[in-house]
Formats: sequence, structure tokens, C-alpha cells
Amino acid sequence: MNKSPRSTPEDGRTSLNRRTLFAGASTVGALAAAATLIPRGVPAEATVAVPKPAPTKGGGYSLSDHVKQYYQTTRI
Repeated sequence: MNKSPRSTPEDGRTSLNRRTLFAGASTVGALAAAATLIPRGVPAEATVAVPKPAPTKGGGYSLSDHVKQYYQTTRI
């Protein structure tokens, strides 16, 4: 009767051949390399927006870059 290389010996231990060992080691190495390439979530520093002081003569409209961009898109 032929024994397959993956069969267990009579004492209950599993046989580990060289091919299985190298396949497992290369899998662990690939997972470790992939883990180093995954970007980690670096917490962004919180920047507090300082509000502009209210105008003295009332109003509050200012011609900002965003407003200028809007006016550029509405031109025909």
C-alpha cells in the first residue's frame, strides 16, 4: 500500500514536507509586504477657521474666488 506524503504517521503527528514549508513561508512574507504598503489612517490636524470680522457698514458680501468662478460659468 502506498502512503501519500500528506498522510499522518502512526504517532499522530502530521508530516511537513519542504514544499509546504516554503509555500507557507512565502505566503507569510507576501502578507507582511502587503501590510507595509497599505496606507495607515493618519489623523489630520484640525485647523480652526477664523471668521472674518463683520463689516462696519453692514452687508457681508465679498467677491471671493468661489463667487468669481460662478460668474465665469454663467457667461454666455
